[in-house]
Amino acid sequence: MSKPTTLQHLATHQSSDFVKIKSERNGFGTLKTLIVVALIAIQAGVLAYFYVRFMYLFNWFAIMSLVLTAITCIYVLSTNKNSQSKPMWILFLIVCFAFGYIIYFMSDDKVFWYRNRKAYNKILAKSYKYQAKQLDIEALSTNHQVRGECAYFETSGNFVAYTNSDSKYFADGASLFDSILSDIEKAKKFVFIEYFIVSDGVLLRRLVDILQEKVKQGVEVKIIYDDLGSHGTLKSKTKQFIKKAGIEILPFNRLLPMFNVMLNYRDHRKIVVIDGEIAYTGGANLADEYINEKRQYGYWKDAGIKVKGPAVDGFTLMFLRQWEFVSRKEISFDNYLNLAKKTTNDALFVPYADGLEYPENIGKDAYTNIIANSNKRLYIMSPYFVIDDTLRNMIINKAKSGVDIRIILPEVADKKIVYIISRNTAEKLIPYGIKLYTMKNSFVHSKVMLNETSAVVGSINMDLRSFYQQFESALYTNDKQTLKEIEADFEETFEKSNFIDKKNMKRKSAAFRLVAGVVNLISPFM
Repeated sequence: MSKPTTLQHLATHQSSDFVKIKSERNGFGTLKTLIVVALIAIQAGVLAYFYVRFMYLFNWFAIMSLVLTAITCIYVLSTNKNSQSKPMWILFLIVCFAFGYIIYFMSDDKVFWYRNRKAYNKILAKSYKYQAKQLDIEALSTNHQVRGECAYFETSGNFVAYTNSDSKYFADGASLFDSILSDIEKAKKFVFIEYFIVSDGVLLRRLVDILQEKVKQGVEVKIIYDDLGSHGTLKSKTKQFIKKAGIEILPFNRLLPMFNVMLNYRDHRKIVVIDGEIAYTGGANLADEYINEKRQYGYWKDAGIKVKGPAVDGFTLMFLRQWEFVSRKEISFDNYLNLAKKTTNDALFVPYADGLEYPENIGKDAYTNIIANSNKRLYIMSPYFVIDDTLRNMIINKAKSGVDIRIILPEVADKKIVYIISRNTAEKLIPYGIKLYTMKNSFVHSKVMLNETSAVVGSINMDLRSFYQQFESALYTNDKQTLKEIEADFEETFEKSNFIDKKNMKRKSAAFRLVAGVVNLISPFM
């Protein structure tokens, strides 16, 4: 029996039951993971042994550790870390005074990401001359909230607003990748691809088949994948095949068997750019579960967005900056920009990124601005919901002000510990009038936020990891047609979800509250 020619048929079927299918991670990947973990553990153990011996031999070192712990605690309080992590770090430093300060500074990106940040700063400085000039937002939008949000993007990361562009929203991964593959088949100049997870399977084989033909036609193809995200899913044999086909492929932050806290910083972006005329971003990775070819956590619900027009340059710049960083080679940006045809749409589009190359927490702040500017409705769809007190209090205050706030989470968990924290955090909001939904027999992986005037679609989860530790991408827009498409997706998903109220909350269980309380202690470090 032959397979349908498109992926869309997979997304339209949401069975009332689901079957767990063996993960795409291969045996060699699991073995390699165990070896890497074992080697890192051995290195950490050796360091710990010599450290303890040193303290035993020199009593003065214990006194010095207490002094350094006190200094580190003061330093933590003076940083711009999120309010939820500060008390936990201080508690950890006091309990583990002998070595806690060492672990803290080893995990501080200002220390161990310093050289990389210098490299990024050089790339950013070079690229700003290619950035489009900021539009006269006041002339394009009468809404002061939209104007303020666009001003924030420009001020915090030099992300300018574009007009004369169009966008299309995709409510599932299958239709998203159908569109991506179709557009790649028409590519004439270049194709840029950047994903957290690239996985062997039906989707990748189909993509590589198309890219092979494109390379033969003279199309330039570059791929960035996150080495940890794709660890165990992308075989070495596949990477070699891709390279032999003439496709340039590079890893971000290579996974090495070394005790190195920089392994915690990952490229979580999802970007596709085609000929500088079309770009995509969203939540879906390049793997079969995102098109429901494989179902390990029930039906996989994801979202993405396509943009055409000058706004594509924003995503092109994101990719080129990251390519220069991972390749350590300078490239000319001139041939890849200002290629898109203008449309007649006067809506605003802001492609933006977040990551350690920017001093601001742009992903979190963008969500914060949309929450603050919601006066009628606020819809949130996210696989994880681990927020700090600032966002929590803002959401509660908005609900008290009469804003219709609805949150959609998965019913099926992919990471049980994170899911416990997410459900617990979200259910605490129910008494304040926030409506909580869990999509039936599904894992919701979409990262979408919508209020009455604007929306964000991208790779940014509502959790502290996305806000502070990962490289992310997204598109902000006030395009009315796109807002209608996003609203329709929310309304349809509400119908397919269980409404969580005081009667069916997991928090009713004393055991759940106990586990959630314990797990919540480590949430700032997740």
